[in-house]
Amino acid sequence: MNPYAAPPIEWGVRAGELEDVFSATPCELPPGLLADLEASGTEMSTAPEALAAAARDWWPLALHWALEGRAPRRPGVVARPATREQVVSILRAANASGAPVTASGGRSGVCGGAVPVFGGIALDCCGLSGVGEVDPASLLVTVAAGTIGRELEAELSSIHGLTIGHRPQSIDLATVGGWVACRGAGQYSTRYGKIEDIVAGLEVVLADGRVVRTGALQGCGPRSATGPDLTQLFVGSEGTLGIVTAACLRAHPLPQHEERQAWAFPSLVAGLEALRRTLRAGASPAVLRLYDEREAARSFDRDGGNVLIALDEGDEAFVGPTMEVLERESGAAGGERLEATLVARWLEERNDVSALAPAVRAGIVVDTIEVAARWADLAGLYDDAIEALTAIEGLLVASAHVSHAY
Repeated sequence: MNPYAAPPIEWGVRAGELEDVFSATPCELPPGLLADLEASGTEMSTAPEALAAAARDWWPLALHWALEGRAPRRPGVVARPATREQVVSILRAANASGAPVTASGGRSGVCGGAVPVFGGIALDCCGLSGVGEVDPASLLVTVAAGTIGRELEAELSSIHGLTIGHRPQSIDLATVGGWVACRGAGQYSTRYGKIEDIVAGLEVVLADGRVVRTGALQGCGPRSATGPDLTQLFVGSEGTLGIVTAACLRAHPLPQHEERQAWAFPSLVAGLEALRRTLRAGASPAVLRLYDEREAARSFDRDGGNVLIALDEGDEAFVGPTMEVLERESGAAGGERLEATLVARWLEERNDVSALAPAVRAGIVVDTIEVAARWADLAGLYDDAIEALTAIEGLLVASAHVSHAY
């Protein structure tokens, strides 16, 4: 169980009294499977509380079901391996018996991806934790897949003076394996890239228990001219092709310099143009977040204006010129310079979800729809999405922000 994982919301009934929402016939655990799991030395549980915890993630609909005493789907058993060998044993036993296996990490996802829809085994990978080999010359770090993002960053920064640079909102809950399996993006992705740009190799256990190593964990160099990139085959596969047990990630020296800017634009289109022209010039500040008027008012207590907050970090020799390009293009797009304290406010509040549970208890559904498009299509997409959302009966507010720019 992820020691950092606070439940997203309380259950409306005791764990043993929950009802499952999904009606698909669950897989009955075959005779002898629990004995096989126990023989592997794997920690496992069939306690109602453990099964209930494994039945959900932060999916907005599941939060409302929880208050009604319903869970998306409980597994038959929760298995928490601590070694690759235990994962191998679990998958071999499951493969031989036909039992479904659903992998999960910190269960910080918001789409129900960690729900064991057909019951069976919930494979809690958080026991596979710890930082392995650190190569400071090559800037490569090998880490177990169940390692929580915040723990990884704390150890790398305090002991090795390094950072991965991957900072999703869920960094206190999410695991490295979850980042990889869900092709995650971090809040500093314009500088460091998404996880597919960061991962250099993987160790994966296939359904029949075979172990596959790719890229840097196979002994390959950083680039190859032979064959397909098997690493990218598993990135984003969400546990359907195998269970990620370890990853080799690209690291960076801790940044020694940081600069911040904030701007207000008369329209979202003007702000988008400033971002587009900044990146077109070759500048890529780590953080570029553009909020429409409704979201800017809610996030920064501002009346009017589409707000951009920006931050870059690294060597002063390139951070300064990067932010100069942003300043030039923001001014050319009609932007008005704001106090950089807005960036500090975002940094302080960016991962705060304390308002979510009270909203759910009040019967309000809060959700975020993530979309991506070409620069040429973004303005039209924004208008169409807001128009469609505001046409929904009972909707309270629809807003948007741009959080990743490539």
